[in-house]
This record gives sequence, structure tokens and C-alpha cells, in this order.
Amino acid sequence: MALAETFQQIVDSLPDDWTDLEFDLRIFDEGLYVEASVLLVTCNAQPYSKYDWHWRIIVAHRFGHAAAAPAVHAALKLLDDAGIEGEIAVREVRTGRVEIVSELMWGRPESVRQEFRRLRAQ
Repeated sequence: MALAETFQQIVDSLPDDWTDLEFDLRIFDEGLYVEASVLLVTCNAQPYSKYDWHWRIIVAHRFGHAAAAPAVHAALKLLDDAGIEGEIAVREVRTGRVEIVSELMWGRPESVRQEFRRLRAQ
């Protein structure tokens, strides 16, 4: 199964209140490691050194300091399109956390506050 499709199945299986997803990625042909690294840069894949798996990828659902799920999906699709095969192992899923925004809005113009409310209303 393609990596992007596998990732999408994982995301679709999570509850709606998931906040963070951590997974490891391994490619089958280590000769393509450099090419894969270049394609994974958009989702901030963190390389392991001297480990059985090649990268750790952290995904954020609606907020947080991690790659957005669409960015991770796009990076994995690039691997699929390049013919780089591999596998994914989910390591941790966090749910039920709540975004705190009161401090983030201090000193921001009203246009930013309105846009933030519009995005969060979805």
C-alpha cells in the first residue's frame, strides 16, 4: 500500500479530538535515503541516527508545533510518486488537549483576531 494512502487511513481512524500524532518512517531501499530526505523536508521529518527506522514525523491536527496533516500527506505522496517504498509505524497519538489562545491575541490587530475566530469556527 502507498505511504500517503496508509497515512490517510491512520488519520481517518483517529477520533476527532486528536491533537498530535507521532510516527516513524522506514524506506526499503536505503540507497534512496538522500532523495527521500529531500522530499520529506516539507514536513520536518527528523532523522534517526543508528536506528532501525529512518525518520520520526510529528503531525498536528488543528494546532501545535508540528507539521499539518496535509503537508505530511503531500510529502508522503511525493515519495510514492518517486517510487520510494516504505512503511509507517505509529508511535504515539495524543487526544483531548485544548488550545489556549488568550495570550496569543495580546497586541494583535482586530483583523488577526477576526481571522483567528473565523478559522476556529470551522
